[in-house]
Amino acid sequence: MSESDIDAETAADTGAASGAEPSAGGAALASAVLEHIARSLVETADGVRVEVVEGNPRTQLNLYVADGDMGRIIGKRGRTASAIRTVTRAAAARDGLAIDVEFID
Repeated sequence: MSESDIDAETAADTGAASGAEPSAGGAALASAVLEHIARSLVETADGVRVEVVEGNPRTQLNLYVADGDMGRIIGKRGRTASAIRTVTRAAAARDGLAIDVEFID
């Protein structure tokens, strides 16, 4: 299998294609990334919920966690929250989207 075959297969699996325009459900990857990261950090993984609010020009992802887990998400001096935002925005940028991540208490 050549390198271009692997790239085409990966693009088909993720629903992305090179040069593709953002789709209406494009925030799905960013939302999944955000949920995965949050579930990995908190004690109560079942309390994690991501809400997607479509907006123009930016889509907003609201992250809800169980009581007592917000400190784990924010981290010391907000560094964990900043890192979460950076990684999630990178996932959205892959699909050509601009997003904001909000942590809702």
